[in-house]
Amino acid sequence: MKISYNWLKQFINIDWDAEKTGDLLTDLGLEIEGIERYESVKGGLEGIIVGEVLTCEQHPNADRLKVTTVNIGADAPLQIVCGAPNVAAGQKVPVATIGTTLYTPEGDSWKIKKGKIRGEESHGMICAEDELGLGESHDGIMVLDEKIKVGSPASMVFKVENDQVFEIGLTPNRADAMSHYGVARDLKAGLLQKEVALELITPSVSSYHVDARSLKIDVDVQDKEKAPRYCGVTISGVKVEASPSWLQHRLKSIGLSPINNIVDATNYVLHELGQPLHAFDAHKVSGNKIEVKTCKAGTKFTTLDGVVRELHEDDLMICDAEKPMCIAGVFGGIDSGVSENTSNIFLESAYFDPVSIRKTAKRHALNTDASFRFERGIDPNITEYALKRAALLITDIAGGEIASDISDAYQNKIEDFQVRLSFDNAKKLIGEEIPKETIKSILTSLDIKVNNVTETGLGLTVPAYRNDVQREADIIEEILRVYGYNNIGTTEKLNASISNSSRFEDYKLQNIIGNQLASQGFYEIMANSLTSPRYIELSSDLNEEHNVKMLNPLSNDLEVMRQSLLFSGLEAVSHNINRKREDLKLFEFGKTYHQYSETREEYKHLSMFVTGNKTQERWNSSNSPSDFFYLKGTVEVVLERLGLTRLKSAPNKIDMFSEGISLSIGKKRLVDFGLVKKSVLKHFGISQNVLFADFNWDNVLEMAQHNKIKFSAIPKYPEVRRDFALLLDYNVTFEDIYTIAKQTEKQLLKNVNLFDVYEGKKLPKGKKSYAVSFTIQDENKTLTDKQIDKIMFKLQKNFESKLGAALR
Repeated sequence: MKISYNWLKQFINIDWDAEKTGDLLTDLGLEIEGIERYESVKGGLEGIIVGEVLTCEQHPNADRLKVTTVNIGADAPLQIVCGAPNVAAGQKVPVATIGTTLYTPEGDSWKIKKGKIRGEESHGMICAEDELGLGESHDGIMVLDEKIKVGSPASMVFKVENDQVFEIGLTPNRADAMSHYGVARDLKAGLLQKEVALELITPSVSSYHVDARSLKIDVDVQDKEKAPRYCGVTISGVKVEASPSWLQHRLKSIGLSPINNIVDATNYVLHELGQPLHAFDAHKVSGNKIEVKTCKAGTKFTTLDGVVRELHEDDLMICDAEKPMCIAGVFGGIDSGVSENTSNIFLESAYFDPVSIRKTAKRHALNTDASFRFERGIDPNITEYALKRAALLITDIAGGEIASDISDAYQNKIEDFQVRLSFDNAKKLIGEEIPKETIKSILTSLDIKVNNVTETGLGLTVPAYRNDVQREADIIEEILRVYGYNNIGTTEKLNASISNSSRFEDYKLQNIIGNQLASQGFYEIMANSLTSPRYIELSSDLNEEHNVKMLNPLSNDLEVMRQSLLFSGLEAVSHNINRKREDLKLFEFGKTYHQYSETREEYKHLSMFVTGNKTQERWNSSNSPSDFFYLKGTVEVVLERLGLTRLKSAPNKIDMFSEGISLSIGKKRLVDFGLVKKSVLKHFGISQNVLFADFNWDNVLEMAQHNKIKFSAIPKYPEVRRDFALLLDYNVTFEDIYTIAKQTEKQLLKNVNLFDVYEGKKLPKGKKSYAVSFTIQDENKTLTDKQIDKIMFKLQKNFESKLGAALR
């Protein structure tokens, strides 16, 4: 938000420089992000002096040039070569002296230098109005009033506006500071703490009166919830033209482009007092009636930007007797606004419900100065005052007369807030005791009324425009920001408490697994929980009825909360691949959100994404692409780190995978992982394979707590390894072999490992060969060959009988 320092000084007569004032505003919570210089004329006419042409003679070497001598109040007159056809002796003219910088309308600049033109010396330049930025004419030089004193700076003659503009990073809760008056109000309170007492000057409306009751327009507020207060007045006989220069400079200084005197006046009051206003052409108001209401859903309405919009049934509209004319508090209509032919206007000033305005603005993707203020909450008690202020300003700069009484529909008055402040609570939150008289002084300076005072606290009335101050904590924050955060001392003693927490706390296990994955080359991502509702169409496992929908979404792509971490992760994968980072290993701890018939649920997840090569390209090793078994190993390592080893695997039938498996313990499914379907990847523009793992983190946390750590001595006796090369049917899995082996020998068989797979032409059709190793160990004695052979024989027999296996 831009605040003009010159404009601010109209409300509070401060003589500080802009930097010092900016520091105080920042301390008050209105952070100054920058201070820009504004000049109504580029360069401020610096170096431009009023001179008098003493002589004007024909240039000896050029037909179109004149050689002049010009008195600028210096010791000697200047010789200047001039090509303007209207230059003549006796004229008062603007002279750019040597060293002066001039600017073109496009912003380019050049410096005036001493030189020779066709053999004659020239010590400056007599300027035309376009060369000074004072107009567009280049037909000849500017000829000034003869009464102007020679040697006067042109900046004084043309009253160049020099200003400094604050760029304030306003927080959304500070609706009260969205105007020059609001900032001045805060500044006054801050200055009072610096023992600088200045009066807050408010524009007077005492001269307001009705000139003639000749143009009455009735107001009917039909939706009083969305429009708690609505004021209007008519002004007749106005002349629509360009605004006076002072008003244009005020608007230009804060980045607004002047339009005409009527619209500029409403914009001026908006940024002066924080009250949005709107002017309608009274001749275009059918039936001389204003109706504030909603329209039927689907009603077509063309806004000022020429866009035809389809209205929602909850959009509050300003209508006449026949048609809608304006989206209330958001944007005007193309057929009811002020034009150069307008002579009578209806001027509107209102307080609209902030929630209603915000929803409407978001629905139509509109963000205007008016909606910016309405949706944050303006002062409902300034509505009539701002209307009078704008009406007086319009009659002053556009003529006309006030042609009706003010219509003020304000049935249910918006009450101020009642808050109780405890001195003890203030001390606890601030960390330091502020004198009671100082607290009362600060609150009074903020227009917060002290109703009663006791030994323990204060009874307060907070004005309605401070909708961000409704709790005791808010009052304490107000006291602290005006008192000054920098004035609160720090203690030499630091207190801390140590809490006893379980080693299975969620954040602890997340840190353990996060560090492990990071050490394996994974990068953590944090995706938005809001996502597009269209992603539901990519999987039959997701149900549109389970979407948790936003009431006022930021955009169409952020309308619902995610039911799966897959799609937000694929967005990150696609984003990286499009920027030539094709070898990715990503993980995210996040939540999914689900709407059920009677409740809403959210679940914790850990997701992993793997695509591209396993490792970076190196000169001493070859690249190998990430595959299913690489992800499977990573998943199992994560579970092993948490002590979850007795896992049961089964093929999963999740729609998002082209192939995948699930790992469970008992009835608790811990993780689903596999290869993402090509059709899903295509939606994100991904052509390479992507592997995805989805941990049910709630189940993982629950099962991890059941894991008991057992300690045992390192065995003294050696282990023995034996291998089988098994010829198996193609549908037999390693898990089948592992399960049978463990059932066959529960005590001595320590490990079963698949170390080679062969599928070739030399094998019978439908067969494959597994090379499996078996590690056997007795922790109490050395195994004999007879014992080992007996175990291996039992294993062989069970494989043959249960799997149809044969030794190769």
